[in-house]
Amino acid sequence: MGQSQLDELDTQILKMVANNARIPYLEVARECNVSGAAIHQRMQKMINQGIIYGSEFSIDPFKIGLETCAYLGLFLKDPSDYDRIVEALRQIPEVVECHYTTGKYDLFIKMYVKDNHTLRSVIHDKLLPLGLARTETLISFSEVFKRQMPIPDYEE
Repeated sequence: MGQSQLDELDTQILKMVANNARIPYLEVARECNVSGAAIHQRMQKMINQGIIYGSEFSIDPFKIGLETCAYLGLFLKDPSDYDRIVEALRQIPEVVECHYTTGKYDLFIKMYVKDNHTLRSVIHDKLLPLGLARTETLISFSEVFKRQMPIPDYEE
């Protein structure tokens, strides 16, 4: 599906819910000077179009014992194994993101694990047997900041 047509009200709503997903529709309605029903309809429309999806809480990995965040560039032995390997990566709970990218990597993933020892085990016992030629690993010392993607301003 291509880009959806958003108007100024849709854009204003997106900016508010991106900042606080738990904001009540009535508060959004007051800020936007429209009815609560109008906000509900607009949100439902954006959900149906796939613009808005999911609902989740942010969890501090360190506070639940996941002290190592790592990014790995994956090199596939056989690029035709891409679909199979992506599906296998979905089954590895430590892998929280997977991207098909340009550049030297076939895939780029993000993982959270208990510690560096566990990271090494996951790489050797779960990743390499999938059909990887090798990996390149970057360990994050700390997340400096994280934010929601920017919502482009409405343009007529």
